[in-house]
Amino acid sequence: MRGAAATEKRGMRELGAEKLVGWDEVTHGVVINSFEGDAANIASLTSEERIYSDFNSYTATVASWRVVKPVYNRDICIDCQNCWVWCPDTSIISRDKQMLGIDYDHCKGCGVCVEVCPTNPKSLLMFIEAEENDSALSQWPEKKKKEKE
Repeated sequence: MRGAAATEKRGMRELGAEKLVGWDEVTHGVVINSFEGDAANIASLTSEERIYSDFNSYTATVASWRVVKPVYNRDICIDCQNCWVWCPDTSIISRDKQMLGIDYDHCKGCGVCVEVCPTNPKSLLMFIEAEENDSALSQWPEKKKKEKE
C-alpha cells in the first residue's frame, strides 16, 4: 500500500501544506527528507531495509516512461560495476560488488549502462519494452573475434 500511495502523491504536495501543489510550485528552500524517522545509520542498511518517505523517488515508479529497456546477461558480466557507477537512476542492483539485475521500477531506459559495459559482447543490451527478458537473452549476439592484422 505504501508504494502505491507514494506514487499517487509524488510531487503533489508541499510539506506541511493542505493544498495540492505541483513540482514547480514547491516553496524554495524546502527540505524534503528522504527517509522516515532517524536516518543516522541509514548507510549501513540495504535499500530494501530503509524506510523511505513518501517524497523519495525510491517509492515511486517511472517505468511507464520507458520505450526501450536494458536486459542483463549474467553469463557475460564480469562484475566491473561500470553500469552501477554510471547509472543516473541507481537502477542497477548490486550487492558485494556483484551485479544482480536491474530495478525496472526506476530505470528510464537511457542506455548509459549499455554504453559503459566493456564486455564483448556487452552484458547489457537494449531491447524494446515489450520484449520478454527470456526472449531477449535467446537473441544475444556471439562474441566477436578480433581480426588478425
